[in-house]
Amino acid sequence: MSTTSSVASPSLLRGVPVVPGVRYAPAIRASRLPQIDLPTGDIAEADRPAEAGRFAAAATAVADRLRARAAHATGAASEVLAATATLAQDRAWLGAADKRIAAGTPAVRAVTEAVDQFVELFTQIGGLMAERVTDLRDIRDRVIAELSGLPEPGVPLPDVPSILCAEDLAPADTAGLDPQLVVGLVTTLGGPTSHTAIIARQLGIPCVVAVSGLDSVAAGAMVLLDGTAGTLTVDPDPSQAAAAVAAAQRDALAARQWTGPGATADGHAVAILANVQDGAAARTARETPAEGVGLFRTELCFLNRDTEPTVDEQATIYGEVLEAFNTAKVVVRTLDAGSDKPLKFAGHPEEANPALGVRGIRIATGNPALLEHQLEAIAAAAKATGSRPWVMAPMIATAAEAKAFADQARTHGLTAGVMIEVPAAALLADRILEHVDFLSIGTNDLAQYTMAADRMSAELAALTDPWQPAVLTLVALAARAGAAAGKPVGVCGEAAADPLLAAVLVGLGVTSLSMAPAAISAVGARIAQVTLQQCRAAAEAVLLTATAAEAREAALTALA
Repeated sequence: MSTTSSVASPSLLRGVPVVPGVRYAPAIRASRLPQIDLPTGDIAEADRPAEAGRFAAAATAVADRLRARAAHATGAASEVLAATATLAQDRAWLGAADKRIAAGTPAVRAVTEAVDQFVELFTQIGGLMAERVTDLRDIRDRVIAELSGLPEPGVPLPDVPSILCAEDLAPADTAGLDPQLVVGLVTTLGGPTSHTAIIARQLGIPCVVAVSGLDSVAAGAMVLLDGTAGTLTVDPDPSQAAAAVAAAQRDALAARQWTGPGATADGHAVAILANVQDGAAARTARETPAEGVGLFRTELCFLNRDTEPTVDEQATIYGEVLEAFNTAKVVVRTLDAGSDKPLKFAGHPEEANPALGVRGIRIATGNPALLEHQLEAIAAAAKATGSRPWVMAPMIATAAEAKAFADQARTHGLTAGVMIEVPAAALLADRILEHVDFLSIGTNDLAQYTMAADRMSAELAALTDPWQPAVLTLVALAARAGAAAGKPVGVCGEAAADPLLAAVLVGLGVTSLSMAPAAISAVGARIAQVTLQQCRAAAEAVLLTATAAEAREAALTALA
């Protein structure tokens, strides 16, 4: 591996910090599909059926590999891989390619033209549909590689621990990272709540996104990645880099020694919980000091299916998570599909702006049995495991929606709450709390909707930063409403995984923090080092700022 760099002297690149941690290692780059000259002639009519068969076999092979990887992954990685496999066999773009092949276009050119057609369409639609552009281009390259007999593009397997630098990463590549060999992640594109960021948190890999100038970093260059400050230093002084890593390792050691339960230095209790998506993830979380599950995402058993899973099938899946934490708190989120996670069997209409369309609890309007069956399954799993799970609905916007959900959940003997992801729900949290037993703030979507910025957009990553004072002001409103009603208010969005921001959230009045299991020890240790008064002082200082950068700086000063 080369140890030279195109950057002659130390240079500092800045981006949006996503996962804290400091790493010093050589840079590697994701491999791309080599430039292929597209065939210009047409295929003879007699050869077109064979060419169509070759294309179908290539697309199926790519989808099958993605599904196989999904089956061996857990949590967010499994969900992302399954969703990408579904896109690989989406009838719309496959049909567009088939139509071109039937007209005589060679398969490689047909794939390129069909994908270009849908990339343009998704880009025009914008919102979360634009996020699928990266996925679709990744599928295009994999299918073309299969058709051309070339190696599948993606992340190389480094010989030594390395820091991966890329313009962007397809979810399928991020989901397959080995955290022992890819020890840091830096991208030009992506936002703090993109698939790349979420999986990096799950793996515990320091990550910075939306970094300008990353193309100047050559493969093999020694780089210092600071996932807390959001910087990448190219060709730093080796001794200074080693000192920075050593300091971070000392902090990490202190975090690993934290055993819970969650509390500030002066004894104020703050429940530290895990976000999970299946039984395997729950069992992994059980090995951490997590006191329970603050977000059990239930989408995994619904995605990539042609029919709704039965009540018994769902109960079995839910039971695995409840069994792993059967004496602890488990908060189950009802189906949060729609938008970028469509269900084949739910009759989703085509929507101009799916992020603002029929998603979350809104799906139950046209599919009331879907929610009823899920609540039946959760209740059955609770009975079978002797557990008492809480259940919450996503995308609640009004007090009437909250009441309707709570009434239905309670008929099954379940403790009912709702997600605060829509600014309207945060503003009317006091009225919503008249009907439910708890609130859980999803900061990913709350930031997106508060700032009117697609959370997957690299260009808007600074707006969807959870440190935005407008977002934290809404968090404060919901937390105050909870305190006034004597009911718990947690945070289960990715903001809870930031140790510094977690302390601010405690100061705002949040009673529990739920995050990827890899972040639990660092957050718990940080909370244990500060008093409740320090957290409150930091929260007050943050709410007086005007930008995310100012908010971070105010918190660092208050908690120093």
